Amino acid sequence: MDVKICGLKTREAVEAAAASGASHIGLNFFPPSPRSITPEAAADLVAHVPDGVKVVALVVDADDALLQAIWDAAHPDIFQLHGTESPDRVREIKARFGVSVMKAIRVADAADARSAEAYDGIADLILFDAKPPKDKDKLPGGNGLIFDWMALKAYKGTTPWMLAGGLDASNVAEAIRVTGAKAVDTASGAEDAQGEKNPDRIRAFVSAALQAQ
Repeated sequence: MDVKICGLKTREAVEAAAASGASHIGLNFFPPSPRSITPEAAADLVAHVPDGVKVVALVVDADDALLQAIWDAAHPDIFQLHGTESPDRVREIKARFGVSVMKAIRVADAADARSAEAYDGIADLILFDAKPPKDKDKLPGGNGLIFDWMALKAYKGTTPWMLAGGLDASNVAEAIRVTGAKAVDTASGAEDAQGEKNPDRIRAFVSAALQAQ
């Protein structure tokens, strides 16, 4: 079971995630998010990520300049594209940086899940997250919302996927049981408030996910 803790901002949170057995550390580079950090801050955080734990850089429709700044500062293992990036844009980023790309798909129903198939053979990983409400103040992800997990039965693609969307220590085992997920991700489920990670919640989430295997 792969477990990703996303939106980490402090050394304490990074170390808690890594020590608890998380496989992926997520850093957010989308400025409207309360979890967002700068490339310069990321450089300090990745210095505390042990070998074997993958660094994921979350961006939303980022331009080449931002991607390059993130790459120069943090050399992430994966770029997580959480915007409206097309299959061609995914190809461009992979070719430019020679790095794995995870494409986030916002899901409300079966048709949304099927839309991920457009990235087959292009993205290295799909992240299924809850589609946010239409409120203009909602973020593309990390809103603590759960979607209908049964919608994923419509996905017939071959690209491996990770499950996100309102997961926490109390529901991640059930989510894994229902969906058959081999990888899970949380941001808000390990926080006391948006952007404020709680090391105990991080440890509880990772433990619950790993025990659900």
